Amino acid sequence: MTYKNIIPGIFISRPNRFTAEVEIDGNIEICHVKNTGRCKELLIPGAEVYLQKSDNPNRATKYDLIAVRKGERLINMDSNAPNKVFFEYLQSGAYIKNITLIKPEARYGSSRFDFYVEAEGRRIFIEVKGVTLEENGVVMFPDAPTERGVKHLNELMRCASEGYEAHVVFVIQMNDVKYFTPNNRTHPAFGEALAAAKQAGVTVAAFDCEVGEDSLEIGNVVEVRL
Repeated sequence: MTYKNIIPGIFISRPNRFTAEVEIDGNIEICHVKNTGRCKELLIPGAEVYLQKSDNPNRATKYDLIAVRKGERLINMDSNAPNKVFFEYLQSGAYIKNITLIKPEARYGSSRFDFYVEAEGRRIFIEVKGVTLEENGVVMFPDAPTERGVKHLNELMRCASEGYEAHVVFVIQMNDVKYFTPNNRTHPAFGEALAAAKQAGVTVAAFDCEVGEDSLEIGNVVEVRL
């Protein structure tokens, strides 16, 4: 996927989950933060960020914060991007071959999964999670407790028990990482649910991404350690 109208800026502060103060060409702008996670290790004063200028002149904020540079690493922070790039990946046939149907936002039970896919008699529910938390090359999810994430894993286990294929895919919004693991320090219940899901037949997969200042693309399979 590619972005239009990307410009650089310098992060100053984050007054709340949804906005950030950013310096752009010497001016202070209030920007929309598309990732409501904590991201404390990313959004630090002085960090180089990349923003997309909105085409809507009536918006309260002119810019969306898309990516941030952490040392030598460029990390995409757009919470909508993982679904978009994985949809492109599904369409390419690289993850599942001979797909005949891709249905985004598919409801099952009391949950709504990111994708329902059919391929040669296979019926597959897929939930996608974006990953931005990294420490020494190890990437983790979640960066904050997520009861919704635990609920999704429980529903995926139910899917598997009823004859569907069930997948949870972690799209790592950076490249050159060592491995993925659940963030048991922040939310041990999610790590427990993820291990239980794998034991129950849910496929657990992770991919890194090639990140550009104005682009994002699924890259390589990343080892999952539970």
